Amino acid sequence: MPSLELREKVSLLPFSPGVYLYKDGNGRVIYVGKAKSLRNRVRSYFSEDKLSEPKTGSLIAEARDIDYILVDNEKEALALENNLIKQWKPRFNVLLRDDKTYPYVKLTGERYPRVYVTRRLRKDGSSYYGPFFPGNLAYRLVHFIHRHFLVPSCKVDLTRFHPKPCLQYHIHRCQGPCVEGLTTDDAYARAVRDVKLFLEGRHSDLARELKARMAAASLDMRFEEAGSIRDLLSTVEEMEQRQKMATAAGNDADIFAYYAEPPMVAVNLFHMRNGQIVDRREFFWEDQQEFSAPEFFSSLLLQIYLDQQYVPTTIHVPVDFEDRAVMEELLSEKRNRKVEICTPQRGQKKAMLSLVETNAKHSFDARFRVLKPSSKAIQEALQDSLNLPDAPKRIECFDISHIQGTDKVASMVVWEEGRMKKADYRKFIIRTVVGNDDFASMSEVVTRRYSRIQAEGLAMPGLVLIDGGLGQLHAAANALEAIGIINQPLASIAKREEIIYVLGQENEPVMLDKFSPILHLIQLIRDEAHRFAVTFHRTRRNAVRLTSELDEIPGIGVKSVRKLLKHFGSSELVRKADEDALALQVGRAAARKIKAYYAAETLVQIES
Repeated sequence: MPSLELREKVSLLPFSPGVYLYKDGNGRVIYVGKAKSLRNRVRSYFSEDKLSEPKTGSLIAEARDIDYILVDNEKEALALENNLIKQWKPRFNVLLRDDKTYPYVKLTGERYPRVYVTRRLRKDGSSYYGPFFPGNLAYRLVHFIHRHFLVPSCKVDLTRFHPKPCLQYHIHRCQGPCVEGLTTDDAYARAVRDVKLFLEGRHSDLARELKARMAAASLDMRFEEAGSIRDLLSTVEEMEQRQKMATAAGNDADIFAYYAEPPMVAVNLFHMRNGQIVDRREFFWEDQQEFSAPEFFSSLLLQIYLDQQYVPTTIHVPVDFEDRAVMEELLSEKRNRKVEICTPQRGQKKAMLSLVETNAKHSFDARFRVLKPSSKAIQEALQDSLNLPDAPKRIECFDISHIQGTDKVASMVVWEEGRMKKADYRKFIIRTVVGNDDFASMSEVVTRRYSRIQAEGLAMPGLVLIDGGLGQLHAAANALEAIGIINQPLASIAKREEIIYVLGQENEPVMLDKFSPILHLIQLIRDEAHRFAVTFHRTRRNAVRLTSELDEIPGIGVKSVRKLLKHFGSSELVRKADEDALALQVGRAAARKIKAYYAAETLVQIES
């Protein structure tokens, strides 16, 4: 039963709109809710019917205090509730687990800005554009920016000059601000202004700017530059026409559906733009013990759209919910056009909702019943989860093995097209590192591997995976940069926390849930690299120990030792073999010497 003190606090709440926060005995926020009338809403939690519900009963039993914040209207309450849920992550609320659903293009605020694809918005002085779907659209736009505006996505330190530019400059994807004299601040700033106009969708303004520049280049007889601007202008004008047609066509909709076997829930979201499905997204929860579809979708839509720059004309949901009208009004204000949230009951829209429901059931099975996905699906999921520029067809994973810095070795295992490719596994003996220095060992191995790849003219893998944390990741990155390889997708997985760090996104580590097939795949590859390294280390250590013992026998050469170890497998079995068995391998004379040596060694041990 709820405490009298809590009931008394509820009786003192105002009848105004606002947000209420239940807290436990330690002062932690365990639930955030919104209300048109705070006292009426919160008082309803203490009715017999509500207390008999498992979720409400558990909440009230654990709650020890309640706080509230007054607002002017229900729309402000919705917005504030969303912010507080994201801030406190209360365990009784429905939480949007994947906050990196939609990709954005990030234009940094550096002296020489760069563009990246990211799935997390930060207050870091950068400009963010999007979201973009399908997911690969953001990557296509960034590649377009590289090719036409020469603004890069590199990881080079641009706070200082370097002696020579990287490959991106030589293939005309960058102006080369990393090398003094290759470009000017004004030229680079002009390119960045063009990128901003392009990403903001101000294609007509950009076209006017390009026309003026093309005319000026022609007057100065810089015809090659004028021709390049003309080609870009043609592309920009084509994009402007497409944008006008899309705006006129309208018919943008997001369609939600779900499949639930509490506590597990799978949701599918289909994006329809201009009458066509352009992307499909998946969301998963494993903690919805008391699942209520209306409450669930009320919270889910709030968390998705209030922080999203673009809101479609129509949002289809499988169930109606209490705050639908208020949320429609709030999203309409955000979009500056009417937004409708509806639950289709018949016709084509109902058929489309049923299709999304079918896909939600398939997503549930694939995640929670561990169905085997296709190789292409795995690659695309890897790209999406780790925010990679392309779906990796090949992954090369490295691990270091030693005992307190001795007998240092490394392994490289290969995953390709959905399976481990053992024919491409490689072993390394660490040659240049003294003592226990995993970072230096990783640097040596990565340098040796990819220097050879360069020399042989082979393709780099879609992803290089390192067994370790940030230290090993940066050691590998520095090694690649030292041999002239940049923009290579590179990631590491820390053993204990199972956190994945992606180069260039270290401040946004990827933490996949325990059911994630992508986490399972990365763990499988990492564990295989570890197994291969440990096996090689053990074999090498044993070989060194066994060889040194047999080498001590007078009159037994290196070739004889190798024959014995190859045939018997260990010095212990050599010791136990009779003279005839030894003679078959190394001859009668050598066999007598071996038996005499072991007999003398045994006599010494007895006497001592």
